[in-house]
Amino acid sequence: MVLQQLQGLLSGIYDLPVDYDVYDFLFTDRQRLPPPMRDSGTDEQVLVREDEEGAAVGLYLDAHLLARLTAANPLHALHAGNIADYWTALEGVSHFLYLAWHAGHDRAVSLLELELQAEIDKYVASWWVLCEQQPQRRPHELYRLLFERAHVDTALAGDRAGMYREANRYAARFCRRLERQLSGATCSRQEALAELRRFYRLSRERKMRHIQHHE
Repeated sequence: MVLQQLQGLLSGIYDLPVDYDVYDFLFTDRQRLPPPMRDSGTDEQVLVREDEEGAAVGLYLDAHLLARLTAANPLHALHAGNIADYWTALEGVSHFLYLAWHAGHDRAVSLLELELQAEIDKYVASWWVLCEQQPQRRPHELYRLLFERAHVDTALAGDRAGMYREANRYAARFCRRLERQLSGATCSRQEALAELRRFYRLSRERKMRHIQHHE
């Protein structure tokens, strides 16, 4: 199943022992979304509800998107025809894992760091997959696609557009330095992996300082 493969990919990169299966939290019925989101055209949405017993998480992904990913699995062959769907699904799995891991460590999560991590995850996971599928190639075009040509859909983002732009901007700064490590020798790639795992576990404030300090 594609989502389990994506969960395994991110869990492996970040060394995340998470006991939950993303499919146990998945729903594809748009009518279960809150009314303002049903007509937004979104293909992915993570919902969090907090009560006295803790937090409940649900991941919505469009059924047609999942069908397309099943028919053209990007983990078998990632290409221009399926990369947009891949990034959408990956973002949802990234959100799910980030929330699950932090909940397991009794740590709060802000929307900004959730989106920041998802932007980094799209870049890193795509690099990993493309390098496995084409070992002699270094996919430098990823940075341009994700950070130089990307734009925020204000119709979907609404009053959060500024926050999404900030998350993308910080992720771009982090991934620019990471790209140099990923493009280097095996030793450098191991350093990149260690850096990713350290960064994942930092608080939001320390993440921002880390990016600013190591630019």
